[in-house]
Amino acid sequence: MKTFADATIEIVKDETLSKNWYHLRNVTFNYTGSSGRTARLKREVYDRGNGATTLLYDLARRTVVLVRQFRMPAHLNHHSGWLIETPAGLLDGDQPEAAIRREAMEETGYEVGDVRFLFEAFMSPGAVTERVSFFAAPIDISRRAGQGGGLESENEDIEILELPFAKAMAMIGTGDICDGKTIMLLQWAALNLPELNGSETA
Repeated sequence: MKTFADATIEIVKDETLSKNWYHLRNVTFNYTGSSGRTARLKREVYDRGNGATTLLYDLARRTVVLVRQFRMPAHLNHHSGWLIETPAGLLDGDQPEAAIRREAMEETGYEVGDVRFLFEAFMSPGAVTERVSFFAAPIDISRRAGQGGGLESENEDIEILELPFAKAMAMIGTGDICDGKTIMLLQWAALNLPELNGSETA
């Protein structure tokens, strides 16, 4: 049985290929694996910083608040590019909870109170350094504090969607929701917030 207790990684060279928006790096390293054999490998790594995302939900109405915006990488991979997502953003120097409070207000107009930290996850560790902090926050849909829709200064054009939880879950199956972080948070809610499903017991 393989064990990686003795595996080692030695970085030989770390080159910056692009600093246009985020950083694209070409990393050369020596990898000594479970067999004891050492190989020199190269990987391109995209460094865009860490992020945070949250599921906004209204238990009384069994509703979640999601956003729809254009994503060029999805568009280039045979999709319209208009993805339905949970509010999210890069930390930009803030702590994850502060970042998600900021993003929730900017994108949806909801000022969240209690925020529950759930977990962290690498979303595409084969190529991207980003680690995302996941949260959930209850809201009252009737008490929206701002307009939302994103920042015009950042050319954000965001549609706010208030969806019954059952409909959002069904949209995973139809492919209308195909964003990874959003699927993860909706699945978390299905397991941990039975009230959203209309069930009094877990």
